[in-house]
Amino acid sequence: MSGHSKWHTTKRHKAVIDAKRGKIFSVLAKEITLAARAGGGNPESNARLRTLMDKARAANMPSDNIKRAVQKGTGEIPGVVYEEITYEGYGPGGVGLIVEVTTDNKNRAAAEVRQAFGDNGGNMAQTGAVSHSFQRKGQVLISAGQIGEDQLMELALEAGADDVVNNGDHFEVLCPIGAYDAVAKALQEKNLKPESSEIAYVTSIPVPVSDAAVAKQVLELIDALEALDDVKAVHGNHEIDDKFLG
Repeated sequence: MSGHSKWHTTKRHKAVIDAKRGKIFSVLAKEITLAARAGGGNPESNARLRTLMDKARAANMPSDNIKRAVQKGTGEIPGVVYEEITYEGYGPGGVGLIVEVTTDNKNRAAAEVRQAFGDNGGNMAQTGAVSHSFQRKGQVLISAGQIGEDQLMELALEAGADDVVNNGDHFEVLCPIGAYDAVAKALQEKNLKPESSEIAYVTSIPVPVSDAAVAKQVLELIDALEALDDVKAVHGNHEIDDKFLG
């Protein structure tokens, strides 16, 4: 979705998910375990792990939980084997959604995602049906009050970003996946606190949602998907009028 719509829906969904602190910790723990398994348990040499650990601390995740997640990834303590899977589907109004899942049981995850779509006016789609109109990019959303546009532009581009978009109340920093860790670190070193920082699916062809009923259905579908224990993130090409996001 566009940076503008992403900003407001992110803030809305954070309010929903913040009420489910255990879900946040579960998602972060899985991601930390996978990052440690792929790149080792030292955050100084594993930029992805460092970014996730910082995100976990910002969410007030207990340090013991973080340590155990790292140790599961490095094999120091036994842990389950997680798989990363992506599902695609359509929501009300023809909105395209990509659902990222981290699970130890792909059959359970698929069934739960399918049911969430079906119960909320959507349907699953074949692989590639939705994702062909998205690009995988690093995406960081930062409130405009934290830094000036020129300063952010210089900082981000020097770190490897492609673009900085001024959306009025916030900036959207976009970068190639390979530059994400460097960009995230550069912003962190300037003590900037992003509203959202992730490897996201970004579309250049947003689907406008200007009907209140459809907007409500889309948001309820996303809420249902995000509430699933195995769902890491939900990305959409919807562009919902701000008046429906209150």
